Amino acid sequence: MADGSVAVAASLRDKVSEEEWKTRVDLAALYRLVALYGWDDMIYTHISARIPGTDHNFLINPYGMFFEEITASSLVKIDLDGNILQETPYFINPAGFTIHSAIHAARDDAHYVMHLHSDQGVAVSAQAEGLLPLSQHALICLPKLAYHDYEGIALNPDEKTRLVADLGDKSMLLLRNHGTLTTGATAADCWVSMFFLERACKQQVMALTVGREHVRIAPEASQAEVRMQTSRGIGGGLAWPGCLRRLDRESPGYDA
Repeated sequence: MADGSVAVAASLRDKVSEEEWKTRVDLAALYRLVALYGWDDMIYTHISARIPGTDHNFLINPYGMFFEEITASSLVKIDLDGNILQETPYFINPAGFTIHSAIHAARDDAHYVMHLHSDQGVAVSAQAEGLLPLSQHALICLPKLAYHDYEGIALNPDEKTRLVADLGDKSMLLLRNHGTLTTGATAADCWVSMFFLERACKQQVMALTVGREHVRIAPEASQAEVRMQTSRGIGGGLAWPGCLRRLDRESPGYDA
């Protein structure tokens, strides 16, 4: 708003389908969790969710709101062309639209897409070797991880094709010199994937303070063992209810 205050979004609970409302609540929870963990970048990153039963319509943050302020009703519904499909006082981040529309259009399994600029994620994305097999968290991430070279702020529609090609069938992406990205069939899967990726990046930054020559790479046999052990997932659904309980205690109101 012109005076700098945040417009209070009227509740949409009784104006959208049950499936859309649940998606809105889960997506708002992801925004609040990112803020709670200190991984937000004021208003400059984005998380999206495809709305079930639509032709790839999805929800994304209202540009200008901090993540700790976002609610289920304030999220903006758009289509793959960037058209806003609801009455709202907000607009969307053009770079966020480029990244998220590309992935939602290409990957039917990517119901949720999260992109961050955390300090540790950017730091590892800028390291020549990328994510190293230094920790258990890293070993869990590496089989699911792809890389995309930096092309500037994501405003060029031509980048979509290259971004999708680089992501391939993986669920995690390091955007070089830029940040981290995860996808998931559920909010829980998307969140837990990012939790592990961000922790792995933080652990690597800490470990490398002693110098690359002094860190121990996990043995190849152990790397193969973890790949096998986590091939069916890492229990995102088990952790998610606890995440929501924490939000109810520490950041209530996301489900409004």
